[in-house]
Amino acid sequence: AAMLKLATASGCMACHSILPLPKRADGLPPIAPAWRDIAVKYRDDPGASDRLTRTVITGSDPQSTHWAGKVGAVTMPPNAVVVTEAEARVLVNWILVLVP
Repeated sequence: AAMLKLATASGCMACHSILPLPKRADGLPPIAPAWRDIAVKYRDDPGASDRLTRTVITGSDPQSTHWAGKVGAVTMPPNAVVVTEAEARVLVNWILVLVP
């Protein structure tokens, strides 16, 4: 509950969801990947926590296409103004344990 409260207060839930969502009413994919999908994608990656924490703080690379076709083309903005690095790390580590 505390992690969901932090994620909501930090604006994460404006683009992300915990569970995968269907295409939007306009036929486009969700804006951002569901956290369950992120957890599955990175479950065997020992460097995922550090890399994803950095992504939360600095934003995603607009040239990266690892979610192409699965989510919208909008990149994640830097979030250093809404979460500290420690908060980002706690959120990322929580996300990474959401594996089914």
